[in-house]
Amino acid sequence: MGNINLRKWKVYAKKLKSELYTLYLANKHPKVPWYTKIFSICVVAYAFSPVDLVPDFIPILGYLDDLILVPLGIYFAFKMMPGDVVKECRKEAERLMNQAKPRNWITGGLIIILWMLIALWIMERLFF
Repeated sequence: MGNINLRKWKVYAKKLKSELYTLYLANKHPKVPWYTKIFSICVVAYAFSPVDLVPDFIPILGYLDDLILVPLGIYFAFKMMPGDVVKECRKEAERLMNQAKPRNWITGGLIIILWMLIALWIMERLFF
């Protein structure tokens, strides 16, 4: 029974990752309006950000934002885009996700450093 639930969560996580990648690709498309691009960037940044609206260590509520806010953000972002763009980008995302791709450790490291600097700046403002 637990194995079935774990499999469902893995499928859900893969689908969510695919949708975020689709959103990322659609954000580069010339038919997507600028305000939709800004909204999409915020959704993708929030999804991959280590900082959550509700911290994950808070039981149940900590994960609800990831399970509700991210899919809602994706849903609304896709609603603001032309349907043909979404279909095109979904196909491209699926194709690219099935290919082996190198990890970009430099970009990941820069994002972590950026969040650490923001956290230090906030801590400095609050405590010093």
